[in-house]
Amino acid sequence: MPTVPSQGWGVLHLFFHFRRAMLEDPVHAGGDFIQRITELDGREGYQVIAFSVLGQKADLGLMVLGPDLDVLDAFATELPNSPLGAGLVPAASYVSLTETSEYTSTGEDERARLVSEEGMDPDDPELEARVQAFDQRMATYVEHKLHPNLPRTRVIGFYPMSKRRLPDANWYELDFAERKRLMGGHARVGRGYRGRVTQLITGSTGLDDWEWGVTLLTDDPATLKEIVYEMRFDEVSARYAEFGPFVTGLVMEPDALVRRLGLSP
Repeated sequence: MPTVPSQGWGVLHLFFHFRRAMLEDPVHAGGDFIQRITELDGREGYQVIAFSVLGQKADLGLMVLGPDLDVLDAFATELPNSPLGAGLVPAASYVSLTETSEYTSTGEDERARLVSEEGMDPDDPELEARVQAFDQRMATYVEHKLHPNLPRTRVIGFYPMSKRRLPDANWYELDFAERKRLMGGHARVGRGYRGRVTQLITGSTGLDDWEWGVTLLTDDPATLKEIVYEMRFDEVSARYAEFGPFVTGLVMEPDALVRRLGLSP
């Protein structure tokens, strides 16, 4: 039965260790695995990003997203019973939903900025035209956040995070205006990597152990280090952020991943 969020899409990050010796027919298992990924990735609104995990936290990973949580769950739960299943040992998983930030600038924010920073007359018709253009840009931005079409880059990074609740650094005791001001500076750092890194921040409060999942997609692995390092100096991260384990992978087409796992004839 469909389970569709009222806003956003479901996102699963799945990580596995792999034991090839446990498979009865590795070639058949590899072919079935390719078919499962290709079929779901080919469905409208669904995406599967497959990757080989660097290091020993896992051997392979799948980022699966789409509108119906039931479809995502069926894909994930059928994998252990597939021909490849005997060789898959779950290493970790993460559940989240695509979302937009509550701190996203509004048309009224832009109107106030144009008046205060650019000195526009509140009664100038050009002001209204620029606010309308801003609203159109933000509508596109929101659509891309809620229903992303992720690029196939060479590298993927993922980590969960939460905001601190320490006595002297409790994010949730700050008023909304201050949190929005701080997040504005945080966002400016991220925008400095536009064209180099695609960032997808998904919400997991009440869904998993952390409050957000952060997925970074890039062709240059050094960029993952650079953006996270620079973000650490921003007050939002330096004072208020807690980070979970980081996973980095090499994005591959399903047939390439199957070859990497040694399942090709």
